[in-house]
Amino acid sequence: MDIKDVGSSLDSLISSFNTRISEIQQLVIARNMYPASSVSDLSAIDSAVKVLELQLQKIKIRLREETEAIPKAKKLIEASLQQQKKLQHLSSVVPSYVPDRVTKTTDDSIKCLHLEPSVEDLGLVSLKLDEPAPKEKKGRASPPLFYINSDELNSVPPYMKQRITLEKVNAAINDMATYAEATSQLLTAPRKKLKENLVERAMELRDIAATEAVKGKHFFLETDIKGPSLKLDNTGKAILTVLRHLGRISETRIGHHRVILLLRPR
Repeated sequence: MDIKDVGSSLDSLISSFNTRISEIQQLVIARNMYPASSVSDLSAIDSAVKVLELQLQKIKIRLREETEAIPKAKKLIEASLQQQKKLQHLSSVVPSYVPDRVTKTTDDSIKCLHLEPSVEDLGLVSLKLDEPAPKEKKGRASPPLFYINSDELNSVPPYMKQRITLEKVNAAINDMATYAEATSQLLTAPRKKLKENLVERAMELRDIAATEAVKGKHFFLETDIKGPSLKLDNTGKAILTVLRHLGRISETRIGHHRVILLLRPR
């Protein structure tokens, strides 16, 4: 080793010792400067450090809990996205306007039955408890309400749908279900409970219902179309054309009547 390098190393070592000695001297001076208050200051610093350590430990625990919750949060987000897709699909197929089902029927159908007082109404309750109750007859199911959605209406050629709206078409579907319900009441009502002015109409409807083209289907006659939403004007005829195009109804002629059948969507 070169003599100059050895000298330089010794000088560095001496300088390092001198620096360390100087630092120790300063520490001794600082310790002896305020001997009475130094202990309490150090105790306060120690307490503050312990508090910081406790807070740091709580932060570490919280971070660990949040880290463990990340996979659960990801699964929840995935499930929410799947549910969102389902809701978007439902929103695309459900019509924006669904009118309330009106259960009222025509005046003729309301008055088609004679209301005969029952034994219970007269206060003469039968005391024969051992007699079995008569079996309840099953009536026809309610007419279907297959509303259309905006995609279906948009698929109809413009010349066919003209300016009719989704709301008008679905309101017309509601009316047609009401007409079919009135027809169903006349078909199922016992003949002895029909008023005289409706017996002929009921028999005519039963003949129509017995034909092969109509049997088992809900239907009404074109002459039943009297509103409130569906009428035999230009708008009403356009609505019938649209519904025929979309497979909601079909028409057939039986005798001098035009019969409209309610169909399940294709």
